[in-house]
Amino acid sequence: MTPHHSNSPPIGDALDEVTSALDALGEALGRSEDLPALVELVCHQVRHAVPGAEEVSVTLLDTGKPFTASSTSELAKELDEVEYREDSGPCVDAAKQGQLIRAGMGEALERWPVFARACRSAGMVSFLSTPLVVDDQHAGAINVYSARDHGFADLDGPLLGLYTAAAEVALRSHSRYLRASEHSAHLRTALDSRAVIDQAKGIIMAVRGVSADDAFGVLVEHSQRENRKVRLVAEEFIAGVLNGR
Repeated sequence: MTPHHSNSPPIGDALDEVTSALDALGEALGRSEDLPALVELVCHQVRHAVPGAEEVSVTLLDTGKPFTASSTSELAKELDEVEYREDSGPCVDAAKQGQLIRAGMGEALERWPVFARACRSAGMVSFLSTPLVVDDQHAGAINVYSARDHGFADLDGPLLGLYTAAAEVALRSHSRYLRASEHSAHLRTALDSRAVIDQAKGIIMAVRGVSADDAFGVLVEHSQRENRKVRLVAEEFIAGVLNGR
């Protein structure tokens, strides 16, 4: 079992750090509609909240292929890239297996030798990764690097897991909100387009004494001839009528 490092804060202080990080994330959710920006915030919060964390990155899977969505430094991103090339390392295992991974250099050399040697050369010798699942399109892992031997204590894994679980709930809710907002915007655009087209049809029907289908055919004919959307043709037609053209 990995021993507890001497610089670990008391459990109360550690939980306070996680609580503060989650409060900050909650505030950011209300200000930002950019999910990548929120993932970056999570990345930097973890470095502050988890004792012993030197560098942090967030790995996401794109059709099963991992990439670094955010990192606290280029070093963390470069070490992640070694994992991706080898398809071997703590963040890859955490993302694909859905399990928390905590390891020191000795275990890392046995399990992920190429990655471990790259980390040792970079001065990173302890690793902590936990799976992160936001929605069907966003899953991966949060990866924490430490320059300390036995850099992560028994408590640090559950502490990171606690933060990650709460962050997942917040990010999922935000992701659903963004999808609903996008759907609502598309619906409003469709309804607005329908209203404009119906108005233009009504004018054509009244002026030319034709049916609704024939009036729509007039708009479609103009749309095809001018290679523009029917809605834009209808808007221009209505504007011309109102301006007496």
